[in-house]
Amino acid sequence: MIMAAIEDLDDKNGSNKSAILNQIEATHPNLPAAAHATLLSHHLNRMTETGQLALVKNNYMKPDPNAPPPKPKTPLPSVTVVSSPRPRARPPKAKDPFAPATSPKKTSSDHKTHTTNSPSICK
Repeated sequence: MIMAAIEDLDDKNGSNKSAILNQIEATHPNLPAAAHATLLSHHLNRMTETGQLALVKNNYMKPDPNAPPPKPKTPLPSVTVVSSPRPRARPPKAKDPFAPATSPKKTSSDHKTHTTNSPSICK
């Protein structure tokens, strides 16, 4: 359908996606319009990658039969570099084995709250 629409449009500079879409909808009125636009985009991209269509300035056209075939894209070699993970914070200080043991610090939940009606006043 796509190739027939491009041939029917017969534009020397190629046909854009909306012109191809309108031509297909005019030729085949029974196609579902909602899914057709996304399917057309998918198939145009796939046909461009395989070399069935040429894309020049957002216009699709049939490739020149005398042109050399497109070079297949080679994927980049996947080289995994194993690096040591970066520490998240400063390393803890080394503990002195001869230092006296210290009592744990009081937290805010350990403190008692004073009310204004209590007889003892803290100064």
